[in-house]
This record gives sequence, C-alpha cells and structure tokens, in this order.
Amino acid sequence: MMKIKVAATQMSCSWEIEENISKAKKLIDQAAKKGANIILLQELFQTPYFCIQYDEEIFKLAQTFENNKILDQMSKIAKDLNVVLPISFFEKDNNAYFNSIAVINADGNILGKYRKSHIPDGPGYLEKYYFNPGNTGFKVWNTKFGKIGIGICWDQWFPEAARIMALKGAEILFYPTAIGDELMSEYDSSSAWQRVMQGHAAANIVPVVASNRIGSETVKDQTNGFYGKSFICDRTGNIISEASKDKEEIIIAEIDIEENHLFRRNWGLFRDRRIDLYKELLTLDGKIKD
Repeated sequence: MMKIKVAATQMSCSWEIEENISKAKKLIDQAAKKGANIILLQELFQTPYFCIQYDEEIFKLAQTFENNKILDQMSKIAKDLNVVLPISFFEKDNNAYFNSIAVINADGNILGKYRKSHIPDGPGYLEKYYFNPGNTGFKVWNTKFGKIGIGICWDQWFPEAARIMALKGAEILFYPTAIGDELMSEYDSSSAWQRVMQGHAAANIVPVVASNRIGSETVKDQTNGFYGKSFICDRTGNIISEASKDKEEIIIAEIDIEENHLFRRNWGLFRDRRIDLYKELLTLDGKIKD
C-alpha cells in the first residue's frame, strides 16, 4: 500500500516580500523534517493579498512563468528535500495576468502550471481587476507521491472543478486560499468554507488539503483579516487535522492512496454517474436549447 504524508501551512504576510518568502521556505523545511511528502503553501504567499483594494502599482509584481526567480528557488528546495511543492505566483503573460500555481515535482522538475479558473469580484476580493480568467482548464499532475489536482481559492466553491479533477484521476485535491473577512457583512464564512471542500472529498472519495493565511493585511486604505483554519480531510470529508484561526502552523496527515482507490471502486459513485442527464450543467440558466 502507498502511504504518503501531506502538509498544509498557514502564515501571515507583510509588504516585506523577502521576509514572506523566507518564512515560506522555513515552513517547507519544517514540514519536510516532519516527514511531509507534499507541502501546500497558501495562495499568493509572496505578498499580502493585494486584491483587497485597487492599486495599479501591484501589476509591477507580476512575473512570467519562464525565468521565474521564486520558482527556480523552490525547484531547488523541492529537489533537496525530496518533496512536491505547488507554488502560487502572480503571472504575467504578454498583456494577460493570471493567479497561477506551478507544480514542482520532488526531483525539482517543474511539471507545468494551472491558472485560476473562477475569479471573484466583491468587497475585499477584487480579483477581476488583477486577473484574467484562467485558460488552462482543470489539470491533474502525476507526481512522485501520487496524482494531485489543484484549485485556487474561489475554485473551491465549485463542485464541477473538483469532480473534473477526480474524473481525471486526482488522488488528492489541494486548495491554496486567501479568505477571511466578508467586508459588507458580519458573516463568518469559515465553517461554510470548510464544509464545501469536505463535500468535495465525500462526493469524490478523495482527501482534500486546504491552506489559508492568517492576520490582517492592508492595501491602500482597506484592511482585511484572514481566519486561517487550514485543514486536511479524509476521503469521507472528516477533518483529520486542523490549524487555528490566528497562529502560523504546519499540519500533517497520512494518506493511504491505495486504500482510497479500493474504497472508491467499491462505493460505485463513478460507476453510477449518468452523464446523459447532466446537459444542464453546460448552461447558465438550466435551460437546454432545442
């Protein structure tokens, strides 16, 4: 049986970018020393979550996928520590900008990138100003420690994304995130945030790993707080490891990939799918044109 250890991290970020990167590297090193094989950092960990407010200067921070300094550094770390690293970065590609993830295998090879598909637009989460909708489609990566699927933050609210990655063979789903205050209300979304991903785990019979950020961050005159609660849940959606709301932490859990395969085959969810009845999913209004 193939058993691996996955880790989720959470940390606060400031406008001292090199300090953020140094902190992320330290968390990776600590997680690796605890036996983690795949280590997830939060969304856009190199800076504060800049989508809190409009700021045209932020576009200067975007980097290309090729000749990317942070990806080169993380590639070396992945190889030295023998770990898989999904690394979030603000990507520039000619006149387009994306919220992207590079997947680095344990040998240091960069397997490719995923660009965030669902782009939110609301108070404190003004991502449509900064990012184009991703055009990579949902992807699954065959790493040294299993096949992994990755969605980025707002992607995690869409069951279609999780199902597609599961259909493509994902054995674990990873969600790097930046979520916290709902600025137009006093609603605490943290429980719903966890439950929707727990549902993805149970509906697809795959473990889920989610990494959030903590602390308060300010862009221009706007401040947002982030509620942490990074977690790992098993194939049934049960949370088996959870971080606090306000501390920098590493959480780790062991996953038996082969046992999950057996359970998934026996349960019959993928056997009993009725793809001939799902045409409405390809519409916005639930109406199929004659």
